[in-house]
Amino acid sequence: MFPSDPDVLVIGAGCAGIAAARELALRGRTCVVLEAGPRVGGRAWTESDSLGAPFDHGASWLHQADENPLTPFAHALGLAPIDHDRFRERRLFAQGRLAPREERHAFAAAEDAFWTAIDAAARDGAADRPASDAAPRGGPWDATVAHWEGAQICAAELTRMSLHDVAATALDGPNLIMRTGVGGLVARLAEGLPIRLDARVDRLRWGARGVSAEGAFGSITARAAIVTVSTGVLAAGGIAFDPPLPAETQAAIHALPLGLLTKIAFRADHPDAPDMPPFVSLRRAVEHDGDRPMSWISRLFGDPLMIAFCGGARAWEMAGDARRAEAEARAEAAKVFGARAAAALGPATVTRWAEDPLFRGAYSHAVPGAQAARTTLARPLDDGRLCFAGEACHPRFAATVAGAWLSGVEAARAIP
Repeated sequence: MFPSDPDVLVIGAGCAGIAAARELALRGRTCVVLEAGPRVGGRAWTESDSLGAPFDHGASWLHQADENPLTPFAHALGLAPIDHDRFRERRLFAQGRLAPREERHAFAAAEDAFWTAIDAAARDGAADRPASDAAPRGGPWDATVAHWEGAQICAAELTRMSLHDVAATALDGPNLIMRTGVGGLVARLAEGLPIRLDARVDRLRWGARGVSAEGAFGSITARAAIVTVSTGVLAAGGIAFDPPLPAETQAAIHALPLGLLTKIAFRADHPDAPDMPPFVSLRRAVEHDGDRPMSWISRLFGDPLMIAFCGGARAWEMAGDARRAEAEARAEAAKVFGARAAAALGPATVTRWAEDPLFRGAYSHAVPGAQAARTTLARPLDDGRLCFAGEACHPRFAATVAGAWLSGVEAARAIP
């Protein structure tokens, strides 16, 4: 049942909204969570219907698990998370074959040099600038590292990202995975909360007298609101605010655009399918200017799925065209596994975060010069009558479910 006169409206039932609702309950506040879509979880969504095995369309790992607020929940719920890095064999494909050990070591050294350069540049006292300005260049692995750390990890090219934000939000292991998926974990954490599905908020009125959310469902009022929808939706005007948001809040929203990471998951149970053991990851080296390789994860938990990852500009170019995405992933598979193995891959499922109007992308990055935008967006308005939360609002765990969760908790605590 939903409270008839809630203290707080939480807009969005993704990770941040769920965290906010749970924290409000702990603080003795009533709330209603208004979710525009037909499910909870937001960009943490795991389903098994399309390919017959759990597939995380969005968030897949609990990064930096020793500090991740979701790690204790995963253990307490008996979801048996494991450290992917303990089981993962990292393969590198270069010059038409799997790279030998010495080349893998050289690539790892180039990765270390990249982060040394990024961290040093972020501390040099100079103004913020594109992360690409600080990245090493000219070495045999530098282009591959830049593509990996930018488009494939951060869902945007280094040229588009703030140097200081990249340095501040870099995360390490352990990187936990679970067979139920991160989406499965987040869905469990939503159980029992007052969540109203298919309740899209079109307009939010806010001010000293409280807040009122309006949509096809009607209207509902409360003392305060926590808005957890993505910056992609906010920037596109998905919710009309009355009165308009302060200029600095609007600027922060536009300075934190969503990048795009598309996954193309294939059934891989045919005998001729690519021969990669469970948990293996494979990266392909950049071969020439303009080359934007995909990467692969194989058969997590022994399930017969192989997942291609494609990020940044290439992902945006394929957005809205699932057939093209599947075809390009098969072509990548042919390049690294051979034509016969690629042809043996079964049906595919392509993630569609870009074209979904409830998200409009994958996760955020700060544009150059906007290293303070996350803190600005997270700042409560009107003495806490209106708060924003979500991965884009967290200055350390941005772009992750951990950041979304922590941000949701902080927003709930800011409500007067």
